[in-house]
Amino acid sequence: MRITGISTHVVGTPWRNLTYVQVHTDEGLTGVGETRMLGHTDALIGYLREAEANHLLGSDPFAVEDLVRRMKYGDYGRAGEIVMSGIACVETACWDIKGKALGVPVWQLLGGRVTDRVKAYANGWYTTERTPEAYHEAARAVLARGYRALKIDPFGTGSMELDPAGTRYAVSLIEAVRDAVGPDTELMLEMHGRFSPATAVRLAREFAPFAPAWLEEPVPPENLKALGKVAQQVEIPVATGERIHDRIEFRELFESQAADIIQPDVGHIGGILETRKLAATAETHYVLVAPHNVGGSVLTAASLQVAACTPNFKILEHFNDFADAEIKKVVKGAPEVVDGYFRLPEGPGLGVEFDADAAAEFPQQQARFDLWAEGWEKRSPK
Repeated sequence: MRITGISTHVVGTPWRNLTYVQVHTDEGLTGVGETRMLGHTDALIGYLREAEANHLLGSDPFAVEDLVRRMKYGDYGRAGEIVMSGIACVETACWDIKGKALGVPVWQLLGGRVTDRVKAYANGWYTTERTPEAYHEAARAVLARGYRALKIDPFGTGSMELDPAGTRYAVSLIEAVRDAVGPDTELMLEMHGRFSPATAVRLAREFAPFAPAWLEEPVPPENLKALGKVAQQVEIPVATGERIHDRIEFRELFESQAADIIQPDVGHIGGILETRKLAATAETHYVLVAPHNVGGSVLTAASLQVAACTPNFKILEHFNDFADAEIKKVVKGAPEVVDGYFRLPEGPGLGVEFDADAAAEFPQQQARFDLWAEGWEKRSPK
């Protein structure tokens, strides 16, 4: 079997564009991968156009390791977000092809399952008025759908610091959410990497009475010593990793013991096997894995393949029940959350099928995620 070409499809939403890549073969099998770029979609498609000619045409889709190696290192320049995301789309599609050809789900090819179901947490649910009353009502709706875990960023436009009034208001929002969901629901606290270490520590102590399941990206992702400073002073587990695009770059994070949970994005870190390798390294450091997952149903299905065979897998993020739910029609057999959990995909490959005709109903937009824009929570949570 040989790769004969690729096709790209962009599904647009007001706050992000999703890129789907189909890899075609001379035996008629087609696989699909997905990633979500913020402001770099056209750059990704340009890279894939060159990679198709330079690396993909005529390649064996079963030789996943070799294909990733050539795409990552064959162009000499250091691979960053765009290249690793392009690799992820192609790599995922090749696993999809391989599973379809052999008639088994991808997780069966990665060691077999260690679980029958994967816990989900809701995101995108608080696209509402930024008031305690509205958040209380929205959180109750999350529970009504069966979820027993959810994530929220209550910090408004705070950056580096958060003044006393902003802190009190953020506390009132979390107080309302905790009251709505009760003590047994996991409540993840998102900081989006925008505070100084001192501010992050102070806020963590303010929110400790509400028992957050984790503190996510408390400081910008570039400075691991700053993250370590936070981790040493808070009792809440620290989660990070969505903006690290190469598993090798996690080495210092593990050595520093500054994170209890890592959040690689399958669509940005080179795909399914790269994520599984990273998870295995995390296991040796007693670190849990909870992938960043803000795309569509192909990315969810890919993340579930990793979850199935990963002993230290904690939980999977899910947007599509609350934000942009209409785009689920783009993927046939999309994974669903039932009573707070995903069942493992049982179909061959990823267990889903991409519908290019349905995707055409959602053309690319000038999507923009602006964290510090006034009212960003109402428009575009991440």
